[in-house]
Amino acid sequence: MEKVRRLRAMGSLCRQQAAYNSMNKWKLLAEAEYWDHLADLELSSHFEQCNAIVPSEVEQSQSITDTNDAGPDTISSA
Repeated sequence: MEKVRRLRAMGSLCRQQAAYNSMNKWKLLAEAEYWDHLADLELSSHFEQCNAIVPSEVEQSQSITDTNDAGPDTISSA
């Protein structure tokens, strides 16, 4: 997440420079968009890694589900 913060800061600096440098305004704004794009890619990559399911977790959750599917024993009245 630190990397995302740095990339966003670079985009912000480019926008600030564009406000004061009319000769290179469009170039700096394009560069700011580039930094923001990199930050978005980094952020999506981070969340994909966080949400990835490890195969051992799938097996573990499956075994828990299987034991819960057995249901309670019923007592028949005779």
